Amino acid sequence: MRENSDTTLKRVVSTPLLYWFIVGDILGAGVYVLIGEVAGSSGGAVWLPLVIALVLAALTACSYAELATKYPRAGGAAHYARHAFGPFAGFAVGFCMLAAGIVSVAALARGFAGDYLGEFVRLPVPLVAAVFLVVLGSVNARGIKESLRANVVATLIEVGGLVLVVVLGVWVIMRGDADVARLGEIGVAGEDAAGGVLGAVVLAFYSFVGFETSVNLAEEIRDPRRSYPRALLAALGTAGVIYLLVGIVAATTVPTSQLASSSGPLLEVVRVAGAVPLWVFSLIALVAVANGALLTGIMSSRLAYGMARDDMLPGVLTRLLPRRRTPWVSIAATTALAVVLALTGTVAVLASTLVLLLLIVFLAVNIAVVVLRRREPDGDYFRVPLVIPVLGAGSCVLLFTQVEGGVWLRGLVLLAAGVLLGLVAAYRTRSTADV
Repeated sequence: MRENSDTTLKRVVSTPLLYWFIVGDILGAGVYVLIGEVAGSSGGAVWLPLVIALVLAALTACSYAELATKYPRAGGAAHYARHAFGPFAGFAVGFCMLAAGIVSVAALARGFAGDYLGEFVRLPVPLVAAVFLVVLGSVNARGIKESLRANVVATLIEVGGLVLVVVLGVWVIMRGDADVARLGEIGVAGEDAAGGVLGAVVLAFYSFVGFETSVNLAEEIRDPRRSYPRALLAALGTAGVIYLLVGIVAATTVPTSQLASSSGPLLEVVRVAGAVPLWVFSLIALVAVANGALLTGIMSSRLAYGMARDDMLPGVLTRLLPRRRTPWVSIAATTALAVVLALTGTVAVLASTLVLLLLIVFLAVNIAVVVLRRREPDGDYFRVPLVIPVLGAGSCVLLFTQVEGGVWLRGLVLLAAGVLLGLVAAYRTRSTADV
């Protein structure tokens, strides 16, 4: 199809703007609720799974950098998979992205209902999670403009909360109330240390995802070949440093068992410091979690709507509210699925399920680099050494082995549902074409 001024997006995104966009995407709410789960598997050496997760994420990020500069258009991983392996692979990858978004919203709903909210009121977690998701869906249905207006402020609050934790943690260390020796305690008593660390890597990996959505801006970047790799890797490094500092201060200032048992682990750091009212930080954390859930919910509902519009999911998902023009059926469907998941899984299980789904996407992306490099060896685009996507694919396989059986079952059920919906949509499309 020939591109023209009516169908081609305007290239207005500079390197600094792209960098901050990716930083905001990566620095999500996951670390607010998961650092305790990481400590519960890795012991006091929380920094170790964070570093490993950062390195593994960087491998796949490099593959994304090559493909985004080679094919600078919206569509992301689903487009790359379709180009390399065919339409069904493109659908499968797109559905994994959709399912991952729904699972992420469910995990954040559970996190919202935990200890941070407990500073204000104690209510049953399942009840709060369900009500939270319904309210979130209602805001989403009201309109994307209203949903995104507060995003910049909420993101600044979110990052500010992490900086506050680091500052308070450093203060506790300087006054001599921290145990730095805990950073060398790898694993927990009675369990295999290596297995515990690798299991913690799966959870830590959740905190670094988000960079993959930035490829959808490729058509709007001024100089994607130069800007995208620089912004992507710099943003990933920035997030890695912030997460590492948060992990270090959390592990040194709070006993590992206390950190692991809290659904609001960063609140424990604030409690030890004693300089900031607990309700202030709890409010910051709740804003961070709610903002992350809202943005992910918007992405999921719009992705479901887009896949339905492209005949990859049932057409009913394209129905819009008459006045608001928002995809209410897609919003209702993704919200309902998130409620079911939130009621049937813990934060750790849901986070692991999300990572499993994204690992499938990342495996496809890494292999696509190799396949497309051989098919189209030349071109003016950012290229990584071929060993990078090979290692990236290997890292996905390694993390697959650390995902628990129950998480695999949950993930495979979601994938089976996606395949069934895709087959129904394909059948209806074929039947319509034959009429």
